[in-house]
Amino acid sequence: FRLVHGSVKHRLQWECSPEILPFDPLLITLAEGLRETKHPYTFVSKEGFRELLLVQGAPEKAVPLLPRLIPVLKAALVHSDDEVFERGLDALVQLSVVVGPSLNHHLKLLLTSLSKRLMDKKFKEPITSALQKLEQHGGSGSLIIIKSKIPTYCSICC
Repeated sequence: FRLVHGSVKHRLQWECSPEILPFDPLLITLAEGLRETKHPYTFVSKEGFRELLLVQGAPEKAVPLLPRLIPVLKAALVHSDDEVFERGLDALVQLSVVVGPSLNHHLKLLLTSLSKRLMDKKFKEPITSALQKLEQHGGSGSLIIIKSKIPTYCSICC
């Protein structure tokens, strides 16, 4: 793909349809790019990750990559730059929408980073919202995992 600079909004122009692209290594590379701090890398990684997860057949392609994606997302979630953390949080929610309960097995590795940032007032609401979406897409098993790492979390099902 290439970056198309618009006067107001940038977008990605794919050279070939993202549906036919291999997720390995592209999705992992885009996830690694979430830690970038300079434009256009920040935009390309965030938008490319989002658009790739929207293609038809994304769940089947993304689930096998979870063991390699989770450490990369965790690195974004523990990054000292707030914008990198926010991109990592958004990517985690997008991934949960696509892979659903398959993410539950890896959730404990990510929740420690979220619980530490939960103490920061500016991240309380976005993290709580992300946890609710993780619970929503992860099913009943995710609530048990979330509560084990973040006991103060209140379920959306209550």
